[in-house]
Amino acid sequence: MKQRIETRRMLLFLPLLIIPLLAIAFYALGGGKKSAAADQPKQAGINMTLPDAQFNRDTLTDKMSVYDQLKKSGNDTSASEIEAVAGRLGFNGLPEDPQAKAIADKLAALNKEMAKPDEPRATGVVTSKNNASDSALEKDVAKLEMLMKSMQSGSGEDAEMKQLSAMLQSIQEIQNPELAKLKYKNAMPAAAPDSQFRAIPAVIEGDQKAVQGAVVKLKLLDCLIVGGQVIPKGHLIFGLAAFSNQRLNLEIKNIRLGNSIVPVNLTVFDMRDAMSGINAPEAVLADAVNGGVVDAAGSIGITGFDLTTQIAGAGIDAARSLLTKKLKRIKQPLKSGYPLLLRDNTKKQTIH
Repeated sequence: MKQRIETRRMLLFLPLLIIPLLAIAFYALGGGKKSAAADQPKQAGINMTLPDAQFNRDTLTDKMSVYDQLKKSGNDTSASEIEAVAGRLGFNGLPEDPQAKAIADKLAALNKEMAKPDEPRATGVVTSKNNASDSALEKDVAKLEMLMKSMQSGSGEDAEMKQLSAMLQSIQEIQNPELAKLKYKNAMPAAAPDSQFRAIPAVIEGDQKAVQGAVVKLKLLDCLIVGGQVIPKGHLIFGLAAFSNQRLNLEIKNIRLGNSIVPVNLTVFDMRDAMSGINAPEAVLADAVNGGVVDAAGSIGITGFDLTTQIAGAGIDAARSLLTKKLKRIKQPLKSGYPLLLRDNTKKQTIH
């Protein structure tokens, strides 16, 4: 009886052990996956998933090894495929650009010429390293000249040839400074027929009132070259005022340039009438008024010789002297921007 009960109990728990084992075996053998895949809806459109690349791990280790394998096998059809696609698009059979071909030929010739070894030099005593470098530079320049002549003989004007010519000319100027000076001298425009009569324009700087012996400020409107020294445009110069015959003359003997005092000899001309000095019509009127007042003051006479009369006469003389000094100070207003011309009276020097 007891053994029978144990057998029943074993048979009761046996399904609990067998069912999980059967389920695990069913899942491991792929049970149920096919039906799950069939239940999923089909994707419409392009399949965006790509298979992974499969390489032989023993022989292919990197990207370059794949290229090497293709070259060895002779299956590199990328160039032929590109040519086939270009042919379909109508790009095959296009003529080569002649200008591009000419440029490529010139560059190849230039590289070939520059790659040539130097010719054997004659043995001799070398004076210095500078002489050796100069001779090497001269030979390089000679090679460039020969190459450029051969290129220019075949075709007309070319932008690349212009650039090479400019580079060669720069090398020659660096090697020969005298050549650069000669080029600069030849590039200077020829002197105009009236260049020896040319004057420098200037203006009155600010509103001023000029009296006898006052300082008048001017501003240059162009560069002034005196004794090889360049006075820049816009520089301020100063002159001493002096009245003479209805003209205001300015004496300019020195110009300050930084900490230097440049001696000059300039004459001021009025641009409106081309006469020496600035037009001062008020000077004659002031002279007339001064003369009349002085004559009137001189006509005052005191008669008598008593002490009171002598004291009064001395006071009148002092007042007359003071009045005469004040009236003789002629004032000429000068407006800002009044045009003037400055002439250099010194001998002009030419650059050699």
